[in-house]
Amino acid sequence: MFGYVGSGPYCFTNSLAMMLGAESPSTAVIETLTGSPFGAQLIAGSLPLFDPYGWHPETGLDAAVALLGWSCERSDGGTPAQALERLRTACSQGPVLVGPVDMGLLLYQPGTPTADGGDHYVVVLAADQDTVELHDPHGHPYATMPTQAFLAAWEAKEISYIDAPFVLRTGFVRQRRVAPADALRQSLPEAERWLAGRADLPMPPGSLGGAAAVEALADLVAQGTPPGIRTLLTAFGLRVGARRLNDAATCLGELGLSHAASIAQRQARILGGLQYPLVHGDDQTAAAHLRDLAPTYARLHTAVRAAVGSAS
Repeated sequence: MFGYVGSGPYCFTNSLAMMLGAESPSTAVIETLTGSPFGAQLIAGSLPLFDPYGWHPETGLDAAVALLGWSCERSDGGTPAQALERLRTACSQGPVLVGPVDMGLLLYQPGTPTADGGDHYVVVLAADQDTVELHDPHGHPYATMPTQAFLAAWEAKEISYIDAPFVLRTGFVRQRRVAPADALRQSLPEAERWLAGRADLPMPPGSLGGAAAVEALADLVAQGTPPGIRTLLTAFGLRVGARRLNDAATCLGELGLSHAASIAQRQARILGGLQYPLVHGDDQTAAAHLRDLAPTYARLHTAVRAAVGSAS
């Protein structure tokens, strides 16, 4: 396995690593513990994401925090004024993990405001009635913006996977010491469940997971990739998908699960190899790569299930 070091859209993972500080494991370990590498989904038949059916960052963050032996306080809801007071109180005790926020409304980001910014996570350092100061893991340390504008982004009206706006996490406390390798081993049963498919999770009509999602995406791409999907894949989906799979491959390899690791790395290479054809409009080649990718999810499920079985 050969790891990747560089920039990429790892917002909630990087934010959690900042919160855990010197006691944080690598971002590769955190991302793998969230469960994000273990699946693919096509939401409502049109939104492709290279993470498991029914998974979202809130689920992943809670899983990683618990597996690493930490606890934290999560709160949400209220009016903008109440949310700001919660944030100010939390910041008086230290940095605060905030999100999801609407990335398209973070006005220090070039090109904003935009309606299709997507979900994002940041670490807020200070807040008052006028200004919010934060570390944005998407390349903006010590960014500032007007408080009312930040509240509009934090309200996250376009983010569908939260039940209430203004989500924050604070009060991170280490409950027990867990070695990264032990946390990864403990995460394998949940990884196996994600790869198996979670039909119990509510999803919009027409949503697909795993191989079926990738095959449907291949059909969509073969017909001529819609502009919005092309942008989503090339600016975000392929980058994060390839990186998290390569990180999972590294973590699986460190556990001695060489077969599972090789499958995950193969998936990462396929996703990374999609970038050029999709950027340059070679949709038939991209569709062929996606069809190569589809059956690998069942293979990875089989390999991870075998690892879970041998450990039980």
